[in-house]
Amino acid sequence: PAMNVEMWFNPANQRNIAQLLADGITVFQPAEGEQACGETGVGRMPEAAELADLLPDMWADKLLQGKKVLITAGATFEAIDPVRGITNISSGQMGMALARACRAAGAEVSLVYGQIQTGIPAGLAHVEQAVNAEAMYRAVMNRVGGQDVFISVAAVADYKVKNSSTQKLKKNPAGTPPVIELAENPDILASVAKLAHPPFCVGFAAESENVIEHARAKRLKKGIPMLVANDVATAMGKAVNRITIITETGETAFPETDKNQAAAEIVKKLAQCI
Repeated sequence: PAMNVEMWFNPANQRNIAQLLADGITVFQPAEGEQACGETGVGRMPEAAELADLLPDMWADKLLQGKKVLITAGATFEAIDPVRGITNISSGQMGMALARACRAAGAEVSLVYGQIQTGIPAGLAHVEQAVNAEAMYRAVMNRVGGQDVFISVAAVADYKVKNSSTQKLKKNPAGTPPVIELAENPDILASVAKLAHPPFCVGFAAESENVIEHARAKRLKKGIPMLVANDVATAMGKAVNRITIITETGETAFPETDKNQAAAEIVKKLAQCI
């Protein structure tokens, strides 16, 4: 549908849309923004790129139909001063691929993202940016209630700057560098896993050595049923990935592939586990 905002929210139109949905018709929701009539609001035709992203979902197996999935993606940024900070090379591509794959599988997807170098998929139920680890922790904990699945893909900084400066740090005339004190950030995945009624938790382990051994240990430490292991050199900041899915019952390794295909394999395994 594409129309004026008042037309879209007209009760008769909303009843008709509800009837179409009840009849099993897929409705791509209209976009929000300026309209030809001069008004602003919901009713715009979705962009062609968004429709091209959504259309393949029509032929996807609905392995997660009726499930609610919360995903974190991208890199967090911990400020040293107003200009500098501690971050990493995560691009957010794996998280966005998983958001797209879960949406295609019929799930209602909520996304919390940090710094990303890729686009956000259309058709998500909720999208929120959280730049640093503490903000991401709050966003996740505020949203996790009622979720069936939590997929922690974001590369969250383990530490924040305890003595961050409100002004840009200048070079010391004596040539001595500033002292940066670190404090531990909240562990988002472990916190969700420890809830009284946690969703099914999926973690990621990006390692530079002994990938599988470290990933196995991380899954047990976090207390989660499923973890995806990948090598930093292969995955972070790149369009491809080589993953191993580790669960309580076994391990499945996949060859290097693009991240959309890797996400599809994760969704297949997830559907078998929940």
